Amino acid sequence: MSLTFYQIIAPLVSFLAIAYAWNLVMRQRKTVWEAMLWTFFWGAIATIALVPDSIAWISTVTGIKDRENAVLVTFLGILFFIVFYLVIRLEELERRQTRIIRSVALRKADISSKKESNTKTEA
Repeated sequence: MSLTFYQIIAPLVSFLAIAYAWNLVMRQRKTVWEAMLWTFFWGAIATIALVPDSIAWISTVTGIKDRENAVLVTFLGILFFIVFYLVIRLEELERRQTRIIRSVALRKADISSKKESNTKTEA
């Protein structure tokens, strides 16, 4: 069996992407869940590159006759899931930011009201 250029490069790129994701987990910049999704996605890319007949399994599972369409639909589903996950994370970050800004504003308002009251008592 002779390997094509794509069958050599795709698994190498996949391995680097997976290693990078887990490196980010170790540095606590990404969650384990995100690294698992990343590992699954790039592992699928490497598997399809090394064993192109594995696409037949996807077409059997999804019930779509053409292998190319099965891969397309499957990866579109995965991408929609990832976008959904990112939207949820973004909303969570917006809520955190709002809470932080509110607490800072309340602290500053409390400080400024104390300064005003101190100024009034001194005069």
